[in-house]
Amino acid sequence: MNSSAEKKLLSLSPRAKGIVCIVISAFCFAWMSTFVRLAGDLPSAQKAFFRNLVALFFALAALKRKGIPLVPHDKRNLPALLIRSSVGAFGILCNFYAVDHLVLSDASMLNKMSPFFVVLFSFLFLSEKLTVFQGMMVLTAFVGSLFVIKPSFSGLSSFPAFVGLVGGISAGAAYTAVRYCGSHGEKGPFIVVFFSGFSTLFFLPFLIFDYHPMTLTQVLVLLGAGLSAAGGQFSITAAYTYAPAKEISVYDYTQLIFTTAIGFLLFGDKPDIYSIIGYLIIISTALVSFDYNRKHTAGQ
Repeated sequence: MNSSAEKKLLSLSPRAKGIVCIVISAFCFAWMSTFVRLAGDLPSAQKAFFRNLVALFFALAALKRKGIPLVPHDKRNLPALLIRSSVGAFGILCNFYAVDHLVLSDASMLNKMSPFFVVLFSFLFLSEKLTVFQGMMVLTAFVGSLFVIKPSFSGLSSFPAFVGLVGGISAGAAYTAVRYCGSHGEKGPFIVVFFSGFSTLFFLPFLIFDYHPMTLTQVLVLLGAGLSAAGGQFSITAAYTYAPAKEISVYDYTQLIFTTAIGFLLFGDKPDIYSIIGYLIIISTALVSFDYNRKHTAGQ
């Protein structure tokens, strides 16, 4: 980045910086999914292991740079950290399976169901208020996901889509645990390190007992997946330090634009009309929820 571009970025408002960072994060995560697909016919657990191993090294470097100790802020947060990590690791496994078996944009959209499930799980487990409007938005988004899944009872054609939805639900549960940890004193970099370390160990047995030999190209591609994941993780963390979620979270859906374009150019992916209807329902619901939350907060 040249000096003039840096000056322009530094001169932006905190909200604008947050938007820039979250769009960069969406771009990085779109490429992470692309690299996972490009890695070819490898077990999802093996792909997830290398993705998390690379992210772990980056997270440890960030932790050291910021001088954050490698211990929980409060030992009572350990159960929530374990829930975040175990459910998050399972969510990654589901997402990678979906990426390998679905149109790239379908897998991305099903994973983006997570914000709606954060609202639901926060109500169920963190005693946060859930309005009738928010409940309707969760239900509407779920209906949108059914257009993407296209349930079929005549075979297993919709199974990868159901797995993708489970991945989105798992991510929502993981982010709910992150919210709990953050509100109880845990620093973001430590949560990332704990998750990356736990998930690397979680996938290690799969790697040992079901290792598939890899070509140099596959190793490099998985390295790219790990680097993209790290870039996405740090970008989204930076985004939420600049501005609150209610002001910028909706821009995370730009990932759909990136995955649709990349999927078409590299793999010839073309979402069908039902998937497109599902995209429109889910994104419209996210926009309405975004506007509602912004106005509701401003009126308090």
